[in-house]
Amino acid sequence: MSEETSHQDAYGAFVSRVALGPQDGPTVAIKDCLDIEGMVTRCGSQALADAAPASAHADVVMNLLSAGCRIVGKTKMHELAYGVTGLNRFEGTPVNPAFPDRIPGGSSSGSAVAVAAGLVDFAIGTDTGGSIRQPAICCGVIGFKPTFGRVSRKGALPAQSSLDCIGPFARTLSMIERAMGAIDPSFQAETFNGPLHIGRLLLDDTVEPRMAEAMLAVEAGEDGVIEEIDLPLLAEAFKAGMTIIARETLAANAALLERPELLGEDVRKRLEAARSVTDADMAAAEDIRARFTADVDALLGRFDLLMTPALPLPPPLLSEAGEPAKVLTLTHYLRPFNLSGHPALVLPAATSDGLPSGIQLVAVKGADARLIAMARRLAETNPLFQMEE
Repeated sequence: MSEETSHQDAYGAFVSRVALGPQDGPTVAIKDCLDIEGMVTRCGSQALADAAPASAHADVVMNLLSAGCRIVGKTKMHELAYGVTGLNRFEGTPVNPAFPDRIPGGSSSGSAVAVAAGLVDFAIGTDTGGSIRQPAICCGVIGFKPTFGRVSRKGALPAQSSLDCIGPFARTLSMIERAMGAIDPSFQAETFNGPLHIGRLLLDDTVEPRMAEAMLAVEAGEDGVIEEIDLPLLAEAFKAGMTIIARETLAANAALLERPELLGEDVRKRLEAARSVTDADMAAAEDIRARFTADVDALLGRFDLLMTPALPLPPPLLSEAGEPAKVLTLTHYLRPFNLSGHPALVLPAATSDGLPSGIQLVAVKGADARLIAMARRLAETNPLFQMEE
């Protein structure tokens, strides 16, 4: 075992190692729900461990290789991408580098850990209900969910989703841009020099005051303006997202319930509970999707950015991860923008007592490059983010 492999294994980020692409390309880790030709796409589940190897690379893997990137490994994840803690009893749980007693976040846990530990230049995850942005904040890195449909999902599991997006983790915004250019050949980085007009979400009682500190401390910069906004359907959008992900995840994995002993208890219970989702529930969720999306679109007609806290609560301790009250609302501010499909980015910060926190920024659909440019402007003028470029 090489020294490099031993060092990387110390964090438990990788489920397998590969060596694809040029030696001098930026190093990349891939979440194990994306196909690499010749490898089994296990999705963190014992139930898929004996599946046939992938017959072709996922589109995103092909794009990375075409862009000259070097793929060095597949990363661990919450089983079937259906959980927010990152805990995995089959493959083991990656270690949050800065906060080893706390969850790494899910479902793209290993990708977040690999970036936070400095093991790769950037990593690729998937985000169906916050699964890039939430582990990014837990581990103190940047996470970006592109506009829904922007990045090809061919070769991703589940094959069908109305919520899921493939996107990057990185330690700098410049590397987020480089990653986006690699996974989406149409992406062109932009600059933003004008004044920022930001809509800052009015807070409800779901957020702990210290988790709102970063958002409330942000200044818009020269000639910029921050105004308070409301999203009255936010809580309903969160619930609608939970309804839709339940129906769609069950549709993709129902056959696995025939051998329930191969599933982790948390995922098995969620899949079984998803059987109770009715067509009427789905219709109501789609109605909320349409109405919430319209509300967000209307606000983004007035503002360059919408800003929310990233998480309502600090990342739970590993010992607390089985307590529903500690985990159920972690994606309160993130999941609604999977429902609406808008691009969203999180910038990490710290609470006054040193715990992981940060902000979420949301922009007009399709304005992915502009969102990253605006995030850079905020990061440059607000030292609480301590971004290095």
